[in-house]
Amino acid sequence: MTEYRRILLDGAVVEVERHGDELHAPDGRRITLDGAVHLPPTEPSKIIAVHLNHRSRVDEFQVTLPPAPTYFHKPTSALNAHGGAVVRPEGCRWLNYEGEVAIVIGRTCRNIAPDEAADHIRGYTIANDYGLHDFRDTDAGSMLRVKGSDTLCPLGPGLVTDWDFHGRTLITRVNGEIRQQGSTDEMTWDMHYLVADIARTITLFPGDVLLSGTPANSRPVQPGDVVEVEVDGLGVLRNHIVGGPTKIRTDVGAQPTESEVVRSTALGGDWEFRGIRPPRR
Repeated sequence: MTEYRRILLDGAVVEVERHGDELHAPDGRRITLDGAVHLPPTEPSKIIAVHLNHRSRVDEFQVTLPPAPTYFHKPTSALNAHGGAVVRPEGCRWLNYEGEVAIVIGRTCRNIAPDEAADHIRGYTIANDYGLHDFRDTDAGSMLRVKGSDTLCPLGPGLVTDWDFHGRTLITRVNGEIRQQGSTDEMTWDMHYLVADIARTITLFPGDVLLSGTPANSRPVQPGDVVEVEVDGLGVLRNHIVGGPTKIRTDVGAQPTESEVVRSTALGGDWEFRGIRPPRR
């Protein structure tokens, strides 16, 4: 396995290779991991995310999966990096983390079989698919503002090639406390299936990103919190939450809401605990 990172080095964007606690540039310059200013490890033309995939998340919401995965889109303006600030806009309350594995495409990909997908994947990185559930009442169909607002797609710290995604542990911590813990083996549709499924009708270009889903226990975080996502073999993606400097404008568009759907989604589908609906039999 080889790990590549994109960093700012002497004012320029440089792809470097990790060697232990150092990052080595192609021209021989070296910098420590802690001294680097990280950028997202890829420059995608699109970011596509699967809705539900991990069995623990499906059970948490007490739903039945459809026969094939469903997806939503995160714009590239949502990109963020290891060490970056994730912004919760003023007037919003329900910003949730979702630790995930991200697939990074390496070769143009269209109409392939799942067993051909590995040849089109450059590598894997860690993602935190943040959701601003205050807008779920109006954007539940597209998820555009819920999942696509600025800063809500941190990726990193690096891109790892030749990584075997089977049997890998994923852990999300908030201020050092474990909040999510799952395994890639609980995914209903694996990485190769997801790539082949999307590529049936949508051409995937080098650098494009597919987010593969999160385990149970996505919950809201607050300004000041530090959120880490650790994946076996991919490292640790760390970000901190800040409050936005301005309020959501009120003279245009839908406003943040706090309906039963918003609260229950942000708190993990807890309708049954508050007597809104009976548990699934």
